[in-house]
Parts: sequence; structure tokens; C-alpha cells
Amino acid sequence: MSLERSRRAFLKQSAVLTALSAGTLWRSGFAQQPRYVEAATTLGRVRGVDAGGIKTFKGIPYGASTAGAARFRPPADPAAWTGVRDALAYGPSAPQREPGVARAESGLGVAAANLPPEGEDCLVLNVWTPAVGDARQRPVLFWCHGGGFVTGSGSSPVTDGTNLARRGDVVIVSINHRLNVLGFTHLAELGGSDFAQSGDVGMLDIVHALEWVRANIAEFGGDPGNVTVFGQSGGGRKVATLLAMPSAKGLFHRAIIESGATIELVAPEQAARVARELLHELELQPRQWRELQTVPLATLMGAYFATVRRMNVDQMTMGFSPTVDGTAVAQHPFHPQAAAVSADVPLIIGSTRTELTSSAAAADFALDDAGLRARVGELLGDSASHVLDVYSRANPGASPSDLFFLIASDERYGAPVMKIAERRAALGRGPVYLYYFRWETPFEGGRYKAPHTIEIPFVFHNLDASPWTRGVTGAAPLADQVSDAWLAFARTGDPNTRGVPSWPTFDAKRRATMVFNTTSAAADDPLREQRVAMFAAKGLAT
Repeated sequence: MSLERSRRAFLKQSAVLTALSAGTLWRSGFAQQPRYVEAATTLGRVRGVDAGGIKTFKGIPYGASTAGAARFRPPADPAAWTGVRDALAYGPSAPQREPGVARAESGLGVAAANLPPEGEDCLVLNVWTPAVGDARQRPVLFWCHGGGFVTGSGSSPVTDGTNLARRGDVVIVSINHRLNVLGFTHLAELGGSDFAQSGDVGMLDIVHALEWVRANIAEFGGDPGNVTVFGQSGGGRKVATLLAMPSAKGLFHRAIIESGATIELVAPEQAARVARELLHELELQPRQWRELQTVPLATLMGAYFATVRRMNVDQMTMGFSPTVDGTAVAQHPFHPQAAAVSADVPLIIGSTRTELTSSAAAADFALDDAGLRARVGELLGDSASHVLDVYSRANPGASPSDLFFLIASDERYGAPVMKIAERRAALGRGPVYLYYFRWETPFEGGRYKAPHTIEIPFVFHNLDASPWTRGVTGAAPLADQVSDAWLAFARTGDPNTRGVPSWPTFDAKRRATMVFNTTSAAADDPLREQRVAMFAAKGLAT
């Protein structure tokens, strides 16, 4: 058997095993042979698998390899192929691990857990659809994975699109794209016009994938004129950035930002400084910048991690994340006001009550009053005492650790998210819907409460795939509400639907907010005192 035939046989076997493990090909105690299904793309035909009525295609290339001369350059189409290409297994994840350093997985992550092998030929996407070639034009939900702009993949079990595609009769797409040093190194002042957009090529990858959707999704049963971009954490930040990108305008028609509090991106001056420091780490002079394209990947990744540590780079606002270059990204997404590029696109945005419990140090779960004041002082400086008083009054009986998590979560996520909703609504065009996720997981005795990523298994209706929700009695009704609201929004731009409490649009006067919990309901400005105090502390009052 040839090497290529062996590879294809292995991929097919892997697809069968994956389907069996999900229970989709098991009937009456007997494993059934998978049903393969084919679809045509503009580059060639692909073969996926039909499991339980949902057709799944994995690892479809939407862009060429980004290695060598393609490093730091905008994406290009891959070469067309003849015959039928297997799309039965996830493709490579973007390079993101530090060479020679084992990365411990806590089991609580979503986007970076159990990733496929990494490689620079990582511009691949996955499709879940109820039908191929039936001209039904279903809504398309395009998932941007989390992990900041640093790690992650569209290949997580928690974001498998099978259940959501089946529940809503929709098409789900997830993608991989360039990250960290490979996706966001700003070389414009060194490389000239050919590299003017190098600080944003990871985002241009996403735009390229959206162009693939526009050209191909009808064959997969989807409507290219009804695409919803949605993502959580770093994925939400990517959605926010898309809203400020002229090249993305018209490629999507609704947007959902889950815990993606991106008001500002990296300024070009700061991005250029970080790029120079990367060269210094590699012992290269600025005139040698082109050697970044030929240096071995492991060497480049090692230098990137060393630069981040040496400069103490916050990769949300200081480098190796999208740059406001005036071209690829026209302005900050929500500063000093919301970007008007895609102002007519309806938006859902929200956060969870205790975002930071999922990444907290053990000591933060055992704070005393002195420790609480010290930790909040580190966050808020002179405003710490007032904010502590406000949160203590609003949350009687809360422990020092509870108060810290509430304050820290609002400082990083809650307050910026509410300000984004306010600035977006001020454009007066596309409607805005704000949510606040309060449901608490019983995992490990309930210590994490409502952590970062908690809404993902509810949105995808994949409760058994996440430790937050696995085996939890009573979680399914909330999953019905959340996923149905997201599906209704994808269909019409309005999340209101049967079985979901009435969800009014957001405006700065009423501040209507859907509070998701065991019993969900909308409330006007439910965190008013805390919001006012945190807005003032973070300079967001105006």
C-alpha cells in the first residue's frame, strides 16, 4: 500500500473512532460503517463523514502554507487539487508551544486542550452541516476560537458543532489561523509596503476564511448572506477586531462577543518596539529583518517567548496581537467610540460573573481582609478603597475571596464589556443585546462559581464535553435557552424566541441586560452601583 493510501486509510479509521466515541454511529450495540459524503469547493472536492445526519468536514484548507516566504505576509489561496481530498480529521494547529517546554493542561481550558500537531500550514477550517447541496441556505455560525491571540484551535471537543447544527438546522464553521509571533509581528517600518499589514496577518487569515465561506458555503447548505461571527475570550476579541476591519465588511451579518473585552488594540509604535526587541533576541540587526522568514520555526518561537518574558508583554495591548495600522485595522474597535465600519451589524455581548476564578492562583481562594485589600490595591490603586466599599455593600456575606473575584472579573471583563455595549449602541444603527452569565458550576465543590468559558458548553449544547457542566442535573434547560437565543439571533438578528425570556435591546439609559441563570430574566442595569464605581476606577465614566 502506498504512503498516501495508508494515510487516507488512517484518517478514515480516525473519523470512525471519533464518531463512535461520540455515540453517533452506535445502534443496537453494533458499530455501523460510516457514511462518507462529498462536497465541491472552488479548489476541489472534499470527503467528509455523515454521522447521525450531520455531515462533518475537517481540516479543509482555506489558505496556503504560511511558512518561508509567506511568513508575515497576507494569506493566499492554496493550490487546487484533483480527485477527492479527505476532510476526515482536524488539521494542524497554529504554532503556539514553547520549544522544549512541556505545557501542563489543567483540564479547565477549552481552546488549547488536546490540540492536533502544530505547523505553519495551519490555515484550515471545519464544517458541520445538516445537508450538502440542497440549496436550503441555512444560517452560518462562524466560530473564532479563544486563547487570546496567543494559543488555541478550532478543534476543541467543547466547540464541536454537531449538536448546534442539528438543534438549529444551521451550518457551523470553525477555523485555525496564525497566532502570536507568526500572526501579529508588526514589521511595517522595517519591511515597507510588502509587510505593511504584517502586524495583522492573523486577522487577515480570518477574513480570508470568511471569503472562503462566501464562495463555498452554499454547497454545504449555508447562506453566504447570513453569517454570524461569534467567539469567546480571545475569540470574542477577534470578533471585536473584525468590526473595525474594512476588508471584513459585508462578509458577516451578525456578531457575538462572549467575554471578549477589547476596547483598544496595540498602537503601531508599541508594536514596532516589540518587533525590534524580537530581532534583538535573535541577535539580528534591523536591516536583517528578512531573516525572520528563514529562521527555523523552533528558534523563532523560542525568541518570541523570551521576548514576552523579558519585556513583560501583555499580549492584549502591548504586542504580538492585532495592531491598529490604519489599513487592515482602521481604528481601535471601541475607542474613543465604536468603529463605524460594520455599525449596522446586530451585536450580542456579555460576560460571566466570576471570570477570573478559572485562572486564579490557589492563594486567591483563601484571602483574608488584608490580602483582599492588597490584591485590589494592585488592580485599582487609589480607587481600591471606594470600589471595595461599593462591592461589599452590594454583596453582603461575600468572603474576601468572593469579593476579589467579583472586582477582578469586572475590572478585566465586566466593566469593559458594558462600556462596549454603551458605545456600540450610541452608533444608533445595529441593535445591541447585553447579557450577564450568573449560573454557577458545582465542579470541585462550586469554588469556581461562574468562571471564564462557562457559557461555551451551553452555547454549543455540549454539556458533557466540559468539566463545568458534565453530569450536572438541571443544566439542560439553561442550555436550551442559551443555544436557542444564539440560534434565533443567527437567523434574524434578534435573540428573542420561544422558550427564552424577553430580551430587550440595550441602550445607555435603560441598560437592559439578560441575566442567564437557573431562572433567567432580563433586568435593567442589574449591577448599577458596581458598574458606576468600576467605570470611574478604570476611567470609563465618559
